[in-house]
This record gives sequence, structure tokens and C-alpha cells, in this order.
Amino acid sequence: MDDQHDSGMLAPASTPEPAEPPGPAWSSPAPPSRSGPDSAAPFRGARAPGRHASRHRKTGPAADRAAADDEKAPAGKKHKNFWRELLTIVMAAAVLTLLVKAFVVQVYRIPSASMENTLQVGDRVLVNKLVYHFRGIERGDIVVFSGQNSWGPDAAPPSGDPVVRLWDDVLSDIGLQSSQTYYIKRVIGLPGDRIACCTDGKVTVNGVPLTETSYLYPGDAPSFPFKTVKVPPGHLWVMGDHRGDSDDSRYHQSDPGGGAIPENEVVGRAFLIIWPPSQLRDLPIPATFGQAALHAGAAGDLVLGVGGTALGAVAAVPVAGAAGVISVPLLLIRRCIRRRRDEEPSRPQP
Repeated sequence: MDDQHDSGMLAPASTPEPAEPPGPAWSSPAPPSRSGPDSAAPFRGARAPGRHASRHRKTGPAADRAAADDEKAPAGKKHKNFWRELLTIVMAAAVLTLLVKAFVVQVYRIPSASMENTLQVGDRVLVNKLVYHFRGIERGDIVVFSGQNSWGPDAAPPSGDPVVRLWDDVLSDIGLQSSQTYYIKRVIGLPGDRIACCTDGKVTVNGVPLTETSYLYPGDAPSFPFKTVKVPPGHLWVMGDHRGDSDDSRYHQSDPGGGAIPENEVVGRAFLIIWPPSQLRDLPIPATFGQAALHAGAAGDLVLGVGGTALGAVAAVPVAGAAGVISVPLLLIRRCIRRRRDEEPSRPQP
């Protein structure tokens, strides 16, 4: 970086003026001769550094105070600008975090043992709220959903005060407040599927047995026997991985939907455990749900294709978004500090 105080080092050298001859104080020095070998040397404007400026330079306590004030004013202004920029960065980061939480990804805490051993009590999972805008819900997905209009309890009716109702809606949209109850389960059946148990001790989907040993709680049976259930349109049949300790679709067959939950109450797909560090891992769809017999013709091939590479790409979007929320403020703070450092006048070297 070019230092403003080093500009004298880059200026071309000038020929010094000859010393003034001794004489009376009122006499003017004779101009240098323009003849001779030195006549081509530049002399106009060539002055000894500080020669004439020193005659008009003010000295004394008043001048020192003025110089100090001149130095303090820019420093104070830079200090205020730094904190103003820092406050702007913090506010922008907070707004960005709320927007991401409301529309892209959100962290949920697991409150019960119904999904053990896949999810332990106290685990924190990232839930992708964006993925189902790009693909449909698939069998084997772990979803977070509201109990509204199905398992309950339903949320209280909105306030009659329009201002309070608007405020509650805003807080609910950004994820800071909710009057609903949320559940987390694994999707077993899609709209139109026929679910039953048991065939050879296994849950069947459209007559196809599921091999669930990879994710069921150790020692659990896949389910108690129940008659074939056809999943209504726009609904999902969901069950917990801890079948012996899961209040799921099997126990809500007298509720609206016959135990199935509305698709439009699904918040998103849990795809990553982020806490505790010992549990850090992704939550892929188990292989048993990839059986071709579960899907119908070309539609099944399409679902399988989306569940592969494309699904991984979509699931990575919230991870990148979260990293951006963390890294962008840090980069801006670093830039602000660097700019402040660059604007400070450099001190001359001794």
C-alpha cells in the first residue's frame, strides 16, 4: 500500500540553492547566475525544505492544542464509524438468521424416546424447510409436523385484536413463537398406500415387506398386528423408530385422517444431527424404502432418482446457508477492521 507520508521519497531531487552571502540584514541576495555550466539546472521553485514555511509557522501552547484537536477529530470520527458499521453488521446478521430460520432451516430438540435409537432425547436436528418445494415427501423421510387438524392439540383460535393477531403471525412466521404442538416421526406410507402388519412379522406397504432392522430400536418388533389401512389423499402414515414407545399413526386411527397426518402440516425434513458432537451424522433414507416394488412404474423411477444425488444436493443447501449466516458477519467485521487499519495514518519510522 502506498503510504501518503512517504511521498517525499518518490519526488525528483532538486538542486539546492547556493548559500546566501554575508551582508546586511536588509539586503536581498543576488539571484544565481544563469550562465556557466550550471545554467541548465532547475532553480525556479527549488527551495530548501521548510526554509520559508518556517518563517510563518506558529508555535506555542495554542498551536500545540490546535494540532492535537486536528489529530483527535479524525480518530473520533473513525471510531464512531467503526461502531456504526459493527452495529449494522450485527443487525444484518440477526435479520438474516431469522429469515433462514423461518424459510430455510431450523433446529429442533428431540423431547422424547419415540425415535430411538436413531434420535436420542436431547439431540438437536436440522430440519430442511425448503426441500419439499423441490420434491415430494418420500417414504423413509424423517419429518417434523404439526398436530393441527390431526393428532392435536389444536392451536388456540387467533386473537380478536387485529394488532395482536398480526404480531403473533409475525413471531410465528420467523419461528420465535408457536401455539402448535410438533412431532417428529418417520414416513412409512404415502397417499393411497396400503399399510398393514404383520406379514412374516414385518410391516408391509402395498404388500411389500419392509426390512427395518437397520433403524428400529434393538429388540423392538416392527409393530403389533393391525388391519390394512389405506392412507387418505393428502395424508401420510408415520411411525416412530422405537415402536414399543411411540405414539404414532397406529394409535390415532380414531382421529381425523384415520391416524394419518395432513401433508400440509409438515414443517420439513430432518436431515442432520448437529448436537451432541458424538451424534453428528446425517439421516438418509433407509435402503428398504428403495425397493422398486414400492413404486409405480415411471413415477417410482423418478422418486428413486430424486432420492439419490439430487436429494443430497438439495439437503446441502441449508448447510451452506447456515455456514453463510456464520461466516458473512465474520468476514464483514474483518473487512471493517482492515479498512480502519488502512485509514489510520502511518507513523514515520525513526
